[in-house]
Amino acid sequence: MSASPKDPQFAAIVHVLQRYFDGLYRSDTDILRQVFHPKALYATATDGTLLELDMNRYFPIVEKRPSPESRDEARIDRILSIEFAGPVTAFAKVQCAIGEKAFTDFLSLVFLDGRWQIIAKVFHYDIASAQ
Repeated sequence: MSASPKDPQFAAIVHVLQRYFDGLYRSDTDILRQVFHPKALYATATDGTLLELDMNRYFPIVEKRPSPESRDEARIDRILSIEFAGPVTAFAKVQCAIGEKAFTDFLSLVFLDGRWQIIAKVFHYDIASAQ
């Protein structure tokens, strides 16, 4: 199911993704709590082992790291695609950078309680110096 950038649901997801980028850039878990569903999954196998966290384990990690903003890092984030599986399910592919890591995130979103929320983040990262 495709949607136009003029579609209100598409625009709502773009807004969620922009807030997601804001939260990561600022290491601001108050913002991230607004965009992630409380039961969201965070997962990667970039280093060959599975790392999977729930939000109760993920947010403290974000809170402890110096934000890219505080380190005056250039903000690098972009939305590559947004697709809809139906009126309450969507998928976004995005990219961003934190420190030397360049991330590609696959974000699954659900429309619950009157708003879009990220229910799963599965990602890969490359080290910038190794690219």
